[in-house]
Formats: sequence, C-alpha cells, structure tokens
Amino acid sequence: MDLRTLDTEGIARIPALLTPGECAETAALFDDDDRFRSTVVMARHAFGEGSYRYFADPLPDLVQKLREELYPPLARVANDWAARLGEPGHPETLAELRAWCAQAGQTRPTPLLLRYGPGGHNRLHQDVYGDRTFPLQVSVLLDRPDVDFTGGESVFTEQVPRQQSRAIVERPGQGDALVFPVRYRPVRGARGVHRRQLRHGVSAVRSGRRHVLGIIFHDAP
Repeated sequence: MDLRTLDTEGIARIPALLTPGECAETAALFDDDDRFRSTVVMARHAFGEGSYRYFADPLPDLVQKLREELYPPLARVANDWAARLGEPGHPETLAELRAWCAQAGQTRPTPLLLRYGPGGHNRLHQDVYGDRTFPLQVSVLLDRPDVDFTGGESVFTEQVPRQQSRAIVERPGQGDALVFPVRYRPVRGARGVHRRQLRHGVSAVRSGRRHVLGIIFHDAP
C-alpha cells in the first residue's frame, strides 16, 4: 500500500482493493434494510442528490475486515501528521480507537454505502461526526466508470493559504480505493508546518448508477 502521495497530493489511491465480485456483493447490500442503522436522502438536507445508508453493528464481514486491516497503516500516517502538527497521537488499533470514541459517547459505526442515479451528486463536505475524529478515511468505487455509469468523478478542494483553492479530480476504477483527509493535512511552508483544509464531493452522474463504500474509522454520537 503506497500512501506517499498523501503527503505530496493529499490523496492516495489503492488499486483493486476489492474484486469485481466483492464490489457487486457490497453494492447489493444497499437494498437490505436490516444491514443499516439509518438512511439519509441528500436532497432533504441540501447535501446533493442521491442517498446513503450507515451500516449497523455488526458490520458486514468484508466491511469489518477492511476497516480493521486498513486502520494500522493509516494510523502510522496519522501519527506522523500529528507529530508534525504538535497534536496528540492516535491509537494503534481500530479497537482502541473505538474505545476512545466510546468514552466521548461516540458509539455508532460510520461506514456507509452511497447510491447515485442520473443527476446524483454530493456537495463538498467533511465527515466530522463528533469531538473525537480520526484524520483519514477511505472510499471504494463499486461500479464500472463509463460502463455502469458516466460522470460522477470524485472531487476535492484544498484551501491554500493566501491563494485560491486547489481543485483535484479523481476517476478511480471499479474496486479502487481513495484515501484522503477527513479535515486537513500538514504541509510545510515558509513559516513552518500548517494545516491545509480539504473537502470532498462527487460531480453529477450523467447516466447509470454509481455505488460507493465509505469507510470512516471514528464512530458517531
């Protein structure tokens, strides 16, 4: 897993994290109501167009495995970032992170499944659910670009001090994962290390249907 571009670009790609079969199996969960603790219709909240569903505990086996296995290497990056910014570090395991969240009343799992149809989009945002936040998250594209859907690029903006914001557009393939900051990343400038805020969203889907698995590591209140 090469995460070096998190420092240079703010985003890293993990190619083929899931097989096509795993992608199809995960996307099919969207219609299984028993798997989810809540559903958000984005248009009702001016978040965009489409819907997403938060998985309930216990998480599906594949989602739980990804959350547990991705966490340790991301925690090493997160702790390096924390050291650079003079912030407290993060637990080394997902179980320790969840226990830390639970101490603050954050006990609801945050992995989610998103579905977009034609015109579906997600406005720029950050996934901060409580006072205790792990700084990195992962999204996995479950459908085939230009086959199952068109449009629907992953869009990021990064605030650069004393400059206009930088736009980043990613087009992952089916099963590819994107790793990116929940809120900010450390960047060294002329005056030392500073925080660069990032927001993420999805451009409009022109046709077809687009599913994404989102893996957020901190829990929600």
